[in-house]
Amino acid sequence: MLEITINDQTRAIDVDPATPLLWVIREQFQLTGTKFGCGIAQCGACTVHINGTPVRSCVTPVGSVEGKRVNTIESVAKNGDLHPIQQAWIDEQVPQCGYCQSGQIMSALALLEGNANPTDEDIDTAMRGNICRCGTYSRIRKAIKRAASGEVLA
Repeated sequence: MLEITINDQTRAIDVDPATPLLWVIREQFQLTGTKFGCGIAQCGACTVHINGTPVRSCVTPVGSVEGKRVNTIESVAKNGDLHPIQQAWIDEQVPQCGYCQSGQIMSALALLEGNANPTDEDIDTAMRGNICRCGTYSRIRKAIKRAASGEVLA
């Protein structure tokens, strides 16, 4: 039995400690914003934060997060209010298909929490592990810069 905390909700779960965190998030906690993309930590669709650091949940054994703070895309908005990065995503019309966007936002959020005024190079480095098959990279960069500047339309 493992005791896991995801988005400030702690639950005892009976799973093999080697089970990927992604499946516990989706199946045990019923949080479906975090997506399965590749299963080998190459696309970033499954990105979550563990103690504030972005990680790929598809290759993270759930046993390794016991006693740590896991946050998913569902934790970003507070009390129904979008986080500035989410609002910037809307303002810049970033998503096309939207499948990768929760992972993109989680990586962007980690960047902005550590660097309030990122350069293009900073953004490229932070977002390097997130693949957007629709190719909305220029809009992603604009949204990150918009959120960093505090210029949101809502």
